[in-house]
Amino acid sequence: MTHFFAKSTAGKNDLMAISPTIFAQFPHLVAAQSTRHGGVSPEPFQTLNLGKSTADDPANVAENRRRFCAALGFVPAQMAWSKQVHGDQIRLVAAPGGSEGFDALVTNVPGILLAVSVADCTPILMYDHRQKVVAAIHAGWRGTIAGIVAKTLILMEKEFGTLGKDCFAYIGACIDECSFEVGDEVAAAFAEPFKRFDAERGKYFVDLKKANAAQLLGFGIPEGQIEVSPYCTLRHSADFFSHRKDEGITGRGLGVIGLR
Repeated sequence: MTHFFAKSTAGKNDLMAISPTIFAQFPHLVAAQSTRHGGVSPEPFQTLNLGKSTADDPANVAENRRRFCAALGFVPAQMAWSKQVHGDQIRLVAAPGGSEGFDALVTNVPGILLAVSVADCTPILMYDHRQKVVAAIHAGWRGTIAGIVAKTLILMEKEFGTLGKDCFAYIGACIDECSFEVGDEVAAAFAEPFKRFDAERGKYFVDLKKANAAQLLGFGIPEGQIEVSPYCTLRHSADFFSHRKDEGITGRGLGVIGLR
C-alpha cells in the first residue's frame, strides 16, 4: 500500500491515509482511506476526525478535511458526500456537494472526490478503467445484506456500460470477522460462507469483507483486481475510528475516490 504522511502536533510522522495498491497503475486516479492521525481534534475525536455528524467542533473538522484533501491534491469544495442511512440507495454525482439518503456515490466527472464516512462499516472503492467511472460505497451489515455493492455495479453497467473485467476494487479497513459479534437476528440474514458460530462464546461473527467481496466477484470482477485491507477498525483502533470500540463516542474516517 502507498501511504501519505502528515506532521502531527506531537512532531512525529503519522500515517494520515492509505492509498490502495490496486489503483497505483492509474496515475489520474486518486483513492484513499483516512486514518485517525494528522489532524487537530482533541479526545475523544483525536485527531483526524472528518465526520460532520459528530460532536466535535466544526472548525476542527473543517481543518481536518482541508488537510486530508490537500494531501490528495484536492480541496474540500471538490468533495461529494451524502448523509448515510445504512440503506441501498445510489447517487449519480454530477457536481460536488452534499446530499442525504445515499450510501453509494458514482461519477464519471473529473475533479470530484467522492467520499463515504466510516467508523466500523466497510468502505468499498471501485474504478471502471475502460469507461472512467468511479464509485464509493458505505456498506454496514444492513447495506451488505441489501446488496448495495452489486446494485452499484448494476447501475454503473446501465448508465455507463461497465463490465466486471474492466473494474478494480478496494475493500477498506472495517470491523473484521474476528471482532464483529452479532445477534441471532443479524446472523440469520447472512449466508453460511459469511458467518461463523463460536460455540465457546455462543455468538455469531460476521465477515463483512468476505460478503462484499462476493458481490464484486459475482459481477465478474476478477479476484486479482480486488484488494482487501488487512486492517480492522476495532483491533487497530489506535489508527482508525471504531464506533463499537469507543461505544459511539468517536470520530469518523473517510473512504474517497476521484479522477484528477
